[in-house]
Amino acid sequence: MVGGTQADPQAARWRMLALLFVCRASLGYLFQAVGSVAEPLRGELNLAYADVGMLIGAFMLPGLVLSLPAGWLGRYLPDRKLVPLALLAMALGGLLCATAGSLGWLALGRVAAGAGFVFGTLYFTKMVAEWFAGRELATAMSVLVMSWPVGIALGQLTHLPLAAAWGWRAVFVAGALWCVLGALGVWSGYRPVLRPQATAGVAAAAMQNHLPRHELVLTLLAAAIWGLFNAGYIVFLSFGPRLLVQGGMAQLSAAATLSLASWVMVFSAAACGQVADRTGKRQVLMQVCLLTGAACLAVPQPAPWAVAWSLVFGLIGAAPAGVIMSLTAQAMAPQRRAFGMGVFFSGYFVIVTLSPPLAGWLYDHHGGAQAAMRSGAAMFALAAVLAGAFAWTKQRLQPASGPA
Repeated sequence: MVGGTQADPQAARWRMLALLFVCRASLGYLFQAVGSVAEPLRGELNLAYADVGMLIGAFMLPGLVLSLPAGWLGRYLPDRKLVPLALLAMALGGLLCATAGSLGWLALGRVAAGAGFVFGTLYFTKMVAEWFAGRELATAMSVLVMSWPVGIALGQLTHLPLAAAWGWRAVFVAGALWCVLGALGVWSGYRPVLRPQATAGVAAAAMQNHLPRHELVLTLLAAAIWGLFNAGYIVFLSFGPRLLVQGGMAQLSAAATLSLASWVMVFSAAACGQVADRTGKRQVLMQVCLLTGAACLAVPQPAPWAVAWSLVFGLIGAAPAGVIMSLTAQAMAPQRRAFGMGVFFSGYFVIVTLSPPLAGWLYDHHGGAQAAMRSGAAMFALAAVLAGAFAWTKQRLQPASGPA
């Protein structure tokens, strides 16, 4: 056998998932730093909300150029090396932000962290897809992607107290430290999925750095759905607290209330993945959840019932994350997964890089937080439309497509 341990492979895959979950949560924690400390950043460095949106988007910017090379590199370097290097790059970016004295240095730190984020996001996903291929994949992907909102929710709860006690720079230091610990965790604890020697050799030889036309179309549709879903979620996290503050809530209370969505999302996404695996009703689940999320983001002023609003968004609107991510297994064949994930994340990063600055511009020039939130509602609604297009395209191309 190659790699890993032969004892109880069923338990091993859940152990690997738990390890990857904890380490991947550092991505969300460091990403949320700018949104959490936007006000002290604006005060000290004289930034506009459009600048804050740019810094949020800068975290995703490297994905525009690095996703395809990241997918290509997976043919030559093992995941166990690539992911720790990615997390260390994120830690470096966090430290650059912590020492920044201008918008330019903050942007450089965010881009450096974003470069690590590209590789980490791609290969965390690939590792889980390999461990759970054909078995509870939607459930496993739901658990994995929930590490992102868990990291964000922990940031929402801890960033402001950290900033109040030691300044906003401490928030970036804390994120960098978690990334370093995550790199050590993957390096020392991760083991690749077990394969017979012959099968592993054939798989390595069969790795392909291209996608046939039908897989390319499905992959780009899946990327657009995932990108719009995440962009809407980022808008909710970044501008939802400001909407509640405009309605009369204190800043700390608004941040804590919004974190409820991320916490309940952990359980609702796992439940949604389970239902999808057992019933096969992925389309129905995605449509109901995405349209509910759009409705939540479009409400005029939820401050009087902010807790219920946040819970509904987390329980229903954000629940299909893993189901959406599992579309990648339907879009591409296993031997093209590394390259295909590079294509997938290239499309994803285009959307999530451009969306936060757009929302910030709408905030500054067209109605404040409500205008920004409505842009998020439009993203969720468009994701629902594209989910239907994915199903229609998949059915139409089924005779030609290999992936199930």
